[in-house]
Amino acid sequence: MKAFDTALPEVKIFEPRVFSDSRGYFFETWNASRYADFGIPDRFVQDNISYSTQNVVRGLHFQDPNSQGKLISVLNGEVFDVAVDIRPDSPNFKKWVGVTLSAENHRQLWIPVGFAHGFAVLSSSTLVSYKTTAHYSPEDEQTLIWNDPEIGISWPIKNPIVSQKDRQGLTLREISLDKLPKE
Repeated sequence: MKAFDTALPEVKIFEPRVFSDSRGYFFETWNASRYADFGIPDRFVQDNISYSTQNVVRGLHFQDPNSQGKLISVLNGEVFDVAVDIRPDSPNFKKWVGVTLSAENHRQLWIPVGFAHGFAVLSSSTLVSYKTTAHYSPEDEQTLIWNDPEIGISWPIKNPIVSQKDRQGLTLREISLDKLPKE
């Protein structure tokens, strides 16, 4: 497995070793001891699957309290996956990184606690799998609006399809600092 840093030091890209032949391929999607070498927690409590169609934007979601770290993979299709540092005390507060994840490149994205997460679907449809370090908690979930001008994410799609909930997300300025994760 290879690991790569991103512009946000806590957010990591992983490329597993893929074994391919005429029958198909095999690779590990999780190995606690191998990921521990890169500082990834060895305890995930929930696995999720998200199916979406082309041009859907999901997010930007986070929980506080009960913040979640997420290990994101794409099982089918392709997404532009985004992490935004929303820790007010961080030197990278309000900065974001975007990575293309696909079933073909087998990349994974580690998004630690303290970051909002979202993605845009680039293929006709996609199946996203992600592990979380905390359970989903509807009462703690918050939505940072996907197109907050202060953050300025360069989404690679036109005419995004956004859920009602995500359209009602707040800008970072509208979210009270005490409602944001701490470092």
